[in-house]
Amino acid sequence: MTNDIKEVLFSEKQLSEIVRGLGERISKDYEGKNLLVVSVLKGSFVFMADLTRAITIPCRIDFMAVSSYGAGTRSSGVVKITKDLDLPLAGYDLLVVEDILDSGVTLSYIRELLQSRGPESIRICTLFDKPERRTAPIKADYVGTVVPDEFIVGYGLDYNETYRNLPYVGVLKPHVYGG
Repeated sequence: MTNDIKEVLFSEKQLSEIVRGLGERISKDYEGKNLLVVSVLKGSFVFMADLTRAITIPCRIDFMAVSSYGAGTRSSGVVKITKDLDLPLAGYDLLVVEDILDSGVTLSYIRELLQSRGPESIRICTLFDKPERRTAPIKADYVGTVVPDEFIVGYGLDYNETYRNLPYVGVLKPHVYGG
């Protein structure tokens, strides 16, 4: 599996530092608010676990599973909800946590859907931002770091449901996905 990685972009230590910094900012910004942190599965599960441990204020968590990729490397543009939230959103300040923001199609859809459910506020936190690929008008409120327009895997990010368990983030060799 590691033979499929062209280069490591972020080590475990670097990821930990990025997440800690995000947790500090979020804790400060949401002090005194009714924070509900929503993980967009599956890609954000590792990031979400680490981020919620880095948040030092009370918060609740929930999960939403969506898909717009299938087995490809680019979003299909069609967003499918495969697991919806369990909690009603009224009265919560919502923080949507995503692994990577690239086209923005999925997050735009999610934000619009969740806004219609009446939360106090909605903000977006992404570990990785890939602005070169943006096709939808959306911007994250919290960004761990900007990444190049390459296919990255690890730390929850996958290609065809593999590589999520890598403890670092690396660039996948193009021959693996036919690129």
